[in-house]
Amino acid sequence: MKSDKLIPGLVLVLLGITFLLRSFGIIDFDWGNIIHLWPILIIIAGVNLVFANNRTPLAIILKISVVLLGFCLLVFGSFNSSLGIPYTYSSTSSSDDDDKDDDSVKITSGIVKVEGTDNFSAPYTSDAHNAKLNISGGVSSYALSDTTSQLFTANASGVFGKYLFTHGKADSIYVLDFKMQDHKGFFNWGNHNKSNSVNFKLNPNPVWDIRVESGATALNFDLSKFKVQSFILKGGAGSYDVKLGQPLERTDVNISAGASSVDLTIPDDAACDIESNTGLASNSFNGFDKQDDGHYQTPGFATAKNKMYITISGGMGSFDVHRGQ
Repeated sequence: MKSDKLIPGLVLVLLGITFLLRSFGIIDFDWGNIIHLWPILIIIAGVNLVFANNRTPLAIILKISVVLLGFCLLVFGSFNSSLGIPYTYSSTSSSDDDDKDDDSVKITSGIVKVEGTDNFSAPYTSDAHNAKLNISGGVSSYALSDTTSQLFTANASGVFGKYLFTHGKADSIYVLDFKMQDHKGFFNWGNHNKSNSVNFKLNPNPVWDIRVESGATALNFDLSKFKVQSFILKGGAGSYDVKLGQPLERTDVNISAGASSVDLTIPDDAACDIESNTGLASNSFNGFDKQDDGHYQTPGFATAKNKMYITISGGMGSFDVHRGQ
């Protein structure tokens, strides 16, 4: 093969391999890298021109090395997100049987951040009477206990995924979506000794609807300081520790998990009803009176003004609901 055709041919081969691997989900190519790293293409073309008539082995190795290095940066780098480029777009939030509303949410702002430690926030305004927080992601550790003067803050760290946060308003409800996008494929340039973790803080003034969908997750939520109207947890194999405060007139809790350990704490004097369908799981509902199979209530539930309704479903694992402080 002539030397002047080597580099164009190599570029075409690498492009074809990149598209093929991306189609099979083996790599996750960020198209935004081309926007920020376009000078690499000029460097590749310039090196090829400089050594166009040089057919020595050293010149050929240099040209091939520049092409390979440039493609590695374009394909496997994460430079687009780390520069903090804002995105504005529309998103539709759909609901299933567990949701009360089916709202079309107009997202007004959002930002993608990747690898390292990042802070996210949404400002609090006096008209934020109701807020909805949706958390989704794969392998991570989630914690929530403290309050903030903002509507929402999150401190996220890790190297195996990137975090996407958007916030907007649907009618009178503030909607916040926090998602950890899994890293696809076999390539990871991060430190494998690090893990993903997120620490959330919420404003205590609004009435909150919280929904968490995750895979293998360690979750520790102390919601006793917040007014929670609904809490939905859909998890895989993980450890989930949730503490709830006093119920509103009606507070709905829906927990669905696989081979997991679920520990749910409610106040001593909270009126609570449990519907359980947990298959082979080990259940412990201390302080509850059994009504019938899978149905439990705290004493005096029928006459209570404010009530909490808990629905639990899952296959294997353990589910522990107890009355605490």
